[in-house]
Amino acid sequence: MPLSHPCVLSYASMISDLKYRVAFARVRPVGTARLRLLERAFASMEEAWQASEADLVRAGLEPKAASVVATDRRQIDPDAEMDALAKAGIDALTWHDDSYPKRLKEIPDPPPVLFVKGRIEAIDERSIAVVGTRKATAYGREAAHELTSDLAKNSITIVSGMARGIDSVAHKAALDAGGRTIAVLANGLDIIYPPENAPLFKEIAEKGAVISEQPLGERPNPQLFPRRNRLMSGMTLGTLVVEAGKGSGTLWTVRHALEQNREVFCVPGSIFSPASWGTNLLIQEGAKLVIDYRDILEELNLTSIASQTEMPMAAAPLAVNGEEQGLLKHIGIEPVHIDAICRGASLPVHQVSSALTLMELKGLVKQVGGMNYIRTRETAARYGD
Repeated sequence: MPLSHPCVLSYASMISDLKYRVAFARVRPVGTARLRLLERAFASMEEAWQASEADLVRAGLEPKAASVVATDRRQIDPDAEMDALAKAGIDALTWHDDSYPKRLKEIPDPPPVLFVKGRIEAIDERSIAVVGTRKATAYGREAAHELTSDLAKNSITIVSGMARGIDSVAHKAALDAGGRTIAVLANGLDIIYPPENAPLFKEIAEKGAVISEQPLGERPNPQLFPRRNRLMSGMTLGTLVVEAGKGSGTLWTVRHALEQNREVFCVPGSIFSPASWGTNLLIQEGAKLVIDYRDILEELNLTSIASQTEMPMAAAPLAVNGEEQGLLKHIGIEPVHIDAICRGASLPVHQVSSALTLMELKGLVKQVGGMNYIRTRETAARYGD
């Protein structure tokens, strides 16, 4: 086929444009506003990349910014940037691409380039951000798991930041429920943070997507996390906050959500729990209180979609015998050690251990580590004191 064929030229032009946009993502002063100036001033990103400092100033960049651009680009090879992405199995989306999240285009400062490992799909338009403290309580972890699992089963994509605590619980719950999840990182996609989430990163990339606006090699730092949070709130219908203490970075996501005119949902917590200070305050200030996933679906008018996609109801719970009912009196929503259960029930540890194993198989209780147990939510509702 001749090189002059219009389809070939169009494709070649598109690839050339992308590599320069990817290169500009590594240039310090070029963010959303300045890239838009360059788009208006130049016929192509290649022309913008090769422009003189004087031309950059005429395009609208401040002289200092134009000087930094001219300096930075001498250290950057656009072709090498594309080769590195290809070797890492990472795609680059610009805000002109159809697969770029539609809601993200609506926020005041969408990233000019979004790096993606995995796939963003049309179904991801129905998404909720789930965020919370890194130091989650047993209650918070259980609430995050149940709500996220139910949302995922109803074809809602779960978006979170893959941080320790609530974020990780949300991603895992969505995956375990057979749903989709997207992790939004504050660093380059060739760096996994926190490092212990490497297996989770791999599974999310295989079954959903891991995304970032940061180029390869960019390490996480405190300044990048608030900007990352605007992407989580911006690409979703609303943000669900499970636990957030005073000064929690989670509150940045809420601020972004409110600025972006997105819904904010909160799980209430004990007034005595520092981890619930932020969520209770947000509820007091008008956030939607959530005790069931249906609260979110109804608020977003997604109940009709859910009724078509919801998974079949689970089988009826197994019967609870007298010994199990007796043990449940000593187990609540806060973790209790097996020794305390034995003392409360006046039973030997081997007998209580055997009973708890069966109760966990029945879904009546859950071990949360260190031989500490909590009731499941259903158990608490049926057998509460």
